Amino acid sequence: MNIILFEGKKIPEKLSIKDERAKHILKILKLKAGDKFSCGSVNGSAGKGTITAIDSDWIYFKWEQTAGFRSLYPLTLLIGYTRPISSKRILREAASLGVEKIIFIGTDTGEKSYRDSNLWKGEYKKYLLDGAQQAASTGVPDVEFYKDLQTFFRDNTIQSMSSGIDTGFSNTGMIVLDNIEPSVKLSEYTYRGNSCLLSIGSERGWSARERDIFRKHQFVSASLGSRVLRTETASTAGISLMLARMGLL
Repeated sequence: MNIILFEGKKIPEKLSIKDERAKHILKILKLKAGDKFSCGSVNGSAGKGTITAIDSDWIYFKWEQTAGFRSLYPLTLLIGYTRPISSKRILREAASLGVEKIIFIGTDTGEKSYRDSNLWKGEYKKYLLDGAQQAASTGVPDVEFYKDLQTFFRDNTIQSMSSGIDTGFSNTGMIVLDNIEPSVKLSEYTYRGNSCLLSIGSERGWSARERDIFRKHQFVSASLGSRVLRTETASTAGISLMLARMGLL
């Protein structure tokens, strides 16, 4: 952890010794009374905590704000459900890279059972926090879930917007990664928008029917080369390349 995050707007004045964050402070950072550590509130301000005392039950500290909230990058990741172990990596890495929103959807080729994993009942938030804390950021991505592509487009298509998809920005570049029928390499994609929506399929990629749906909504089909990548590998590579094309890395 390069920053320790707390839920809620107010930073507490003490932390239970049994808390994993306290264990990190004592066993990894090896801090003692008088020492400082980076901490902040989720999607809020960052600052420094000064340890005032440590006893058998609590770490006591005082918090001072040193910086305001630093916005996440205007990139939305639309991704098919994958096996839970892969999804955990995707959540952690996407949060670490600064993605603003992650949308998980059911796909034609994906395993239906992955949508029913206990991971999505709240456990997934832990991996978002892990990624943000690794990046020394207080920003944590929003996460949304949809049954399938049709449901996503039904709920988010706005005809009056130039991009057609509501991402909170007026002009969104819309890309679907696909090594079957790509029209451009992602590394050569010309970005001219205010934000980006990057779509990545489940472990067996997109179906022909789903490709037709993306074409209908005017997505640019892009590739990461000729090699077939794991979903989590494609996610990390795709996010990194897209942020570079956006001039953010």
